[in-house]
Amino acid sequence: MDKTLLIRDFLDERPMVSLFTRPRGFGKTLNMDMLRVFFELSEKDTSVYFRSKKIWRCGKKYRDCQGKYPVIFITFKDCKYDTWEYTYEAIRKTLAQEALRHPELKGSPRCDDFEKSIFNRLLSGEMSKVELSGILRDLSAMLHKHHGVAPVIIIEDYDVPIQQGHICGFYDEAVSFLRNLFSGGLKDNPHLTFGFLTGILRLAQDSVLGGLNNIKVNTVLDSRYSEYFGLTPDEIRTMAAYYHSEDKIDEICEWYGGYRFGHSDIFAPYSVIRYFGSGCRPGVFWQAAGSNDIINDAISVSGDEIANDLKALLSGKTLRTKIDSNVVYPQMHSNPSYIYSFLLMAGYLTPVSERMMAGWNEFYDVAIPNKEVSCVCQVEILEKLERLGPPASASSLPPAIHRAEDAV
Repeated sequence: MDKTLLIRDFLDERPMVSLFTRPRGFGKTLNMDMLRVFFELSEKDTSVYFRSKKIWRCGKKYRDCQGKYPVIFITFKDCKYDTWEYTYEAIRKTLAQEALRHPELKGSPRCDDFEKSIFNRLLSGEMSKVELSGILRDLSAMLHKHHGVAPVIIIEDYDVPIQQGHICGFYDEAVSFLRNLFSGGLKDNPHLTFGFLTGILRLAQDSVLGGLNNIKVNTVLDSRYSEYFGLTPDEIRTMAAYYHSEDKIDEICEWYGGYRFGHSDIFAPYSVIRYFGSGCRPGVFWQAAGSNDIINDAISVSGDEIANDLKALLSGKTLRTKIDSNVVYPQMHSNPSYIYSFLLMAGYLTPVSERMMAGWNEFYDVAIPNKEVSCVCQVEILEKLERLGPPASASSLPPAIHRAEDAV
C-alpha cells in the first residue's frame, strides 16, 4: 500500500511541527519511518525506495527534498516503567542511542569543544537532568553546523511516558521533563527544518505541547491526512484481490472496518494484516498492538450513569456526547465523562455523525466501530462494569444521550 502522498501533502503545507494522533496499530510507526527514510541524508541512495512510488511522480520540487536533511528520530514506545527513575533512565538511553546514529558529530571540525563535551556526556550517561532536557536543541545545533542544513526531528509515541506517569504516580515529573525537552527541540529552534510527533492524545492542555505555537495538530476528527493512517476501502479490495479472497470483504468490514477518520472510511491495518496472515480466520488481534492499562484506569472511576452509557454502547447503541480533542489523563478522574473523548481518540469508539456545535462545545454521535473492538470492550469494559449495576434498558435512551440532545 502506497502512502507516500503523505509526503506530498506535508510539503504542500509545510507546518513547522506536525502532530499526528491516532490509535495504536494504525501505521504511525511505519509512516514516521517512511518520513525518516525520505528526508534523511545517507551514504546510501535511499531514493530507490521511492522511485516506483506516487511521490516520485509528483514532480521535481518533491524529489529535490529526498535525502537532504539530517534526521533526529526518537521513539518513546518502550519508555514505560513503574517509577519515574526507571522511565527517565529509559528516556536517557533512548536519546543516547539516537546520538550513536550520528558518529560524525563526535569528531566534527565544525563543532566546538563544548558541544563535543555535551555529546560525550550524553553517551557516557554523565548528564544532569537539566542538560538532558535541552539535548534535542543541542543535537540539532550540532547537526546543523556539521551538515550545513537544519535537521528534521521525529518523535514517535511522545505521550507514552506521560500515560505511564498517570498510571504509576509520576505524572508531574514526566510532564515537567518532557515539556522542556520538546520546547527546546521544537519551539523557536533555529536549528530545525521541521518536526513530527505521533501519539494517541494531543495533551495540549498539559502544557507539554501547549507552548508550541508552531504546531499543526491532526487528530482522528480532521480530514487532512485522514487516508494515510489505516487502510481505505480501495486498499482493502486490492489486498483481498491479491490474496484471492474477494469473498471475504464483507467479513473484513464487519470485523475490522467501521472507523471514520475525518472524511475517510478506515480499516484497522494491524488487524487486517493479521487476518490475512492467519488464513482469513477472524480474530481479536488489536489487543496485541499495545497496552490497555489506561482504559482500565478510566473505567475504575466510572459512576453508575457512565457505566450504563458504556453498556448501551456495547449493546450496539449510538451515543451523542461532547468530544474534546484536548482531553488529558487527569481529567478522567476529575470529570469521568471525558472517558468518551479518550475512547474515541484511542480507537474504541468512532464518530458516526458530522460535528454538531453547542456554543464552543463539539458533539458527535459515536459508536463501537466493529466486531473486533466490541470483543475487546467486552473484556476491557463490560466485565469491569458488572459491579456497577444492570445494563441500560433497551426501551430508553441512556442519560448522556438525553443531556446531549438537550444541549444541541
